[in-house]
Amino acid sequence: MRIEEHPVLEFERGKEIYFYYNGKKMKAYEGETIAAALHANGITKFSESTKFHRPRGFFCGIGKCSSCLMKVDGVPNVRTCITLVKEGMVVEDNDGELPDGEVQEAKTVEMEVDIAIVGGGAAGLSAAIEASPYASVVVIDENPRPGGQLIKQTHKFFGSKEERAGTRGIEIARLLREEASKKCNILLNTSVIGYYDRGHHFLVAVNRMENVVYEIKARKIIFATGAQENMLVFEGNDLPGIYGAGGVQTLMNVYGVKPGKKGLIVGAGNVGLILAYQLKQAGVDVVAIIEAMPKIGGYMVHAAKVRRCGVPIYTKHSIKRAYGSERVEGATIVELDENWNYVEGSEQDVECDFICLAVGLTPSVRLVAQTGAEITYINEAGGWIALHNEYMETTKEGIYVAGDLANIEEASVAMLEGKIAGLHAAHSIAPVENFDEKMRAYMENLKIFREGVFGARPKMAKEKIRERYHEKMGKGRSG
Repeated sequence: MRIEEHPVLEFERGKEIYFYYNGKKMKAYEGETIAAALHANGITKFSESTKFHRPRGFFCGIGKCSSCLMKVDGVPNVRTCITLVKEGMVVEDNDGELPDGEVQEAKTVEMEVDIAIVGGGAAGLSAAIEASPYASVVVIDENPRPGGQLIKQTHKFFGSKEERAGTRGIEIARLLREEASKKCNILLNTSVIGYYDRGHHFLVAVNRMENVVYEIKARKIIFATGAQENMLVFEGNDLPGIYGAGGVQTLMNVYGVKPGKKGLIVGAGNVGLILAYQLKQAGVDVVAIIEAMPKIGGYMVHAAKVRRCGVPIYTKHSIKRAYGSERVEGATIVELDENWNYVEGSEQDVECDFICLAVGLTPSVRLVAQTGAEITYINEAGGWIALHNEYMETTKEGIYVAGDLANIEEASVAMLEGKIAGLHAAHSIAPVENFDEKMRAYMENLKIFREGVFGARPKMAKEKIRERYHEKMGKGRSG
């Protein structure tokens, strides 16, 4: 299932190593996750449901769901999608039982910084680069590689020269990573597990691979934790082979592993359209893209490219069920009427061994909610969101948000919001030269990005967020 040739990507696989899955020896490469290595060996069932023992598999690829939890070297509930495989590692079905014997005591590392940034994606790295010349900065990311969603994007980005328009996402990720690593400390494979108000901002983070607990005191914190894949309700949606779009991109474009041989994509927004083309680049067949709306939601340039590849796009269609025993073997799609009901007699069975859900994202607010920042539901923003002002500061003083956590938008916007949050956080510690001029330029670029048809929804979301922020702050700042 490994991709050997690709028109854009070169997979620099590390040293060949071996691990054990339920007693069977399997090959892997250094630098890839357990989940990717299992997929490369044809293993797609990672766990079972507790009550009915139905098979479960990989879904999101970024550690934000529970589908890939397995027992690793005797430790249960390990997120195999973000845990690197190691020589001699023992991977087993998850039974939830804790290992016998003494637990190794973790090393505690205390840190004190001006600005802690949680999340090393487009927004987090951009914030770090912007703030680092003026303040001490640490970036914390639970993934083995920084770059967030950018590390899996092979297409060239739209936008402005300043946000690297015309450059592939994978290249933008490399540039941000290289620049940020020169300017600040980046902690990878490290999960922030709690925020505490001790009269100052305080984070606890854990690197399980190195058995280290970090206690971080920060004057300001920027949360750039991104978003998680939405699920869709239909019969069989829990089968292995039902993937989030980002999960498929991770397998293919980061680790060079095919998700299957023939796939169905649900959702014709930009993500679904781009994913179809990326699957074709990897030599994977795409039987169709189906879209519940009466029209395609993404850019027509992406849709035209996909159609030239021979992939049909069916609007006013949805998925009724997925079928299979241990994994997806096919799907039934159905036409929808103007009231979103199934059109009787329109069902079609399509043969496929995986299904990609490109049906939107939900901001990951769980950590920022621990700070006491005001959280509210705004549909246009993708769900529950932390209220914030134009400088990305929340109702909790010194707590900032940026990127998809602050509103589901394009990566170019995430980078700009990261710059704004980083610049303002640094300036609030010590005055930054030419602050007003720099901030004005970033604000103007943001305004341009939100113009036009595709910017209408995020623009409306931001207006609601700021309106409610100012209503809240008019009654007194929290914290």
